[in-house]
Amino acid sequence: MSEQIKHECGIALIRLLKPLEYYYTRYGTTLYGINKLHLLMEKQHNRGQDGAGAAAIKLDMQPGSRYIFRLRSNAPAPIDDIFKQIYKPFQEIAEKHPDRLDDANWLKKNVDFAGELFLGHLRYGTFGKNSIENLHPVVRFNNWMTRNLVLAGNFNMTNVDELFRKLVEYGQYPVETSDTVTVLEKIGHVLDRTNEDLYHKFKEQGFTKEQSTQLIIQNLDVQAILSKASRNWDGGYAIAGMFGHGDAFVMRDPNGIRPAFWYKDDEIVIAASERPVIQTAFNVPFESISELKPGNALIIRKNGEVSEQQITTPGPRRACSFERIYFSRGTDKEIYNERKKLGQLLTKDILAEVDNDLRNTVFSYIPNTAASAFYGLVEELNRVCNDIIKDKILEAGDNLSRQKLDEIFSLKARIEKVAVKDIKMRTFITQDSQRDDLVAHVYDVTYGTVRRGIDSLVVIDDSIVRGTTLKKSIIRILDRLGPKKIVIASSAPQIRYPDCYGIDMAKITDFIAFNATIELLKDTRQTSLLGEVYKKCKAQENAPKEEVVNYVKEIYAPFTPGQISHKISQLVTPANCKAEVAVVFQTIENLHEAIPEHTGDWYFTGDYPTPGGNKVVNKSFINYIEGRNERAY
Repeated sequence: MSEQIKHECGIALIRLLKPLEYYYTRYGTTLYGINKLHLLMEKQHNRGQDGAGAAAIKLDMQPGSRYIFRLRSNAPAPIDDIFKQIYKPFQEIAEKHPDRLDDANWLKKNVDFAGELFLGHLRYGTFGKNSIENLHPVVRFNNWMTRNLVLAGNFNMTNVDELFRKLVEYGQYPVETSDTVTVLEKIGHVLDRTNEDLYHKFKEQGFTKEQSTQLIIQNLDVQAILSKASRNWDGGYAIAGMFGHGDAFVMRDPNGIRPAFWYKDDEIVIAASERPVIQTAFNVPFESISELKPGNALIIRKNGEVSEQQITTPGPRRACSFERIYFSRGTDKEIYNERKKLGQLLTKDILAEVDNDLRNTVFSYIPNTAASAFYGLVEELNRVCNDIIKDKILEAGDNLSRQKLDEIFSLKARIEKVAVKDIKMRTFITQDSQRDDLVAHVYDVTYGTVRRGIDSLVVIDDSIVRGTTLKKSIIRILDRLGPKKIVIASSAPQIRYPDCYGIDMAKITDFIAFNATIELLKDTRQTSLLGEVYKKCKAQENAPKEEVVNYVKEIYAPFTPGQISHKISQLVTPANCKAEVAVVFQTIENLHEAIPEHTGDWYFTGDYPTPGGNKVVNKSFINYIEGRNERAY
């Protein structure tokens, strides 16, 4: 994606199922769990570079000993910063008392993070502050071991106000209205109530308070706690948590919007936001890793029992397609093939834009994350060339000669590395003209790859959100090569609607597709439609989210995707651009063909997977009409 958008976030959970001594004997280090957490987080750095955090729990520690540890960092390289702090005491021991690194029991008693249960988190700050306090894992401390809660997640709730009111009704006084606080406090509230109920039950049976703690550990129903806590949640989430005594869980929303995967053997249990990081970090095959089912929770009990259990009724599967198009690492076998398929399915429309003139067209891609889709495009172009070659050979019949064959076989897709991202440009210049000139040089081009005035240039991108980078940078630089036509091909469809489940696409006015549609309404004298839709949205502003309808769809209804694409082409064409510019988008039908199991397409279609989504999109449109440049949730 040439325009960076952010999303929340990445999680990694590890539970060692053997004593620490086992890992020293088997792998030669007592830091096995810490090392693997580090690797899982590094392999998911694509999911968050604004901040990171890690937490650990030591099992069966004696009273008076610390057993929960946490570090968070918003440094420029937060993962490095965290693990430098974690490794530092071990390095000091190696210098002063190296023999103690061989003593797992001593390390567990004396060194932070020498435990059996680990939780890591990577954050992109999609909005709000990115201070240490906003980073995960978050902790709800309590002197009762079984009431401590450590939480980290990839989530966004659309009904935060509703959840906040319920906490207030319980008699709580939350200090924030963020979804992180409301989720933490809701699980914490149910955990407290469950502890109290179990305590009174065992007290009535004659057990002492000390005995009751152990019985609570054995009888805590994690499935019931998570089911009660999540009853009113509306959003997309993959949330990992640890209770102070050692139970752990990873829970996923009922529509499977946010991803989560897990693996278990007799040594370890791992959960992460992405499958290939588990494959790489633990050298396990694709088939051994399970996807956490929507509406389910992976529950890891302190005694080592592991199960996947349903916590809420699953809804229609609406797994986020943007995960497949852009966010997740392309090293996953399925994602790699899906991205190639997206490129392949663009071929027909791209060739139509260049009049099927393969000899005078150069094909490339921006940025590197679009490479997989580009490979799919190239494979399909090669197939097209081969079909043409076969036809020409058959047409020639007995008139073939070596010269004729050379001419026929000279037909090939012209593939070039046309543009590269030169540097990460940061500027504090406030004057627009000066800043735009700097931004225009973020990308550089390979001169001599395009024949001036003869060739068309096709560049494939993951998706097009705002169009500003295209207009201010990419197209201006590509135009320097002198192509007669520039075709920007998006492997994703037109982004028309805000996301409210964790992606940083909250304001409808940010989208080039929306702005192009507004211009079309002006061109065709249909702007009265804006007022009609506004009235409908306003009329249901205070309605229960379950009753809200997405009326913003009516804005796009008068126009075909092709008409909107044509207007987008005009809007992203910079002044003084010599080349003709065309923008080609993936179709919804092709998206579903390429990614059949991840049908979460609400940012393209407006078909939100939860009622809260409809409320958010209408609020976003109301903000636009009323001139409020603010988020809709």
